[in-house]
Amino acid sequence: QVQLVESGGGLVQPGGSLRLSCVASGFNFGISPMNWYRQAPGKERELVAKISSAGLSTNYADSVKGRFTISRDNAKNTVYLQMSSLKPDDTAVYHCNTKVPPWSLNEYWGQGTQVTVSS
Repeated sequence: QVQLVESGGGLVQPGGSLRLSCVASGFNFGISPMNWYRQAPGKERELVAKISSAGLSTNYADSVKGRFTISRDNAKNTVYLQMSSLKPDDTAVYHCNTKVPPWSLNEYWGQGTQVTVSS
């Protein structure tokens, strides 16, 4: 059973930092590219960052480039999203996502973790 469990969200002031974690289970994490998405109320879901299976390749949305860093620890089946210089526009529910198997259309999502950036 594929499971993705996010944590690390919370309330932070503008300019602050948070690190999100997503612990995966039930599939071969080490061969699976991983993604972080976010969705704010009234807005479309946005792909924030993605990372290749070995962590050698990453990509970011223009809106977060230079501020967010995606990484992974395959020994811990965990993908991270380090967020810095946070802005109110970063407020959203953040979800990790993958496809199992990686070449399929079968997408899996975590329940999400709320990030609120406000003074």
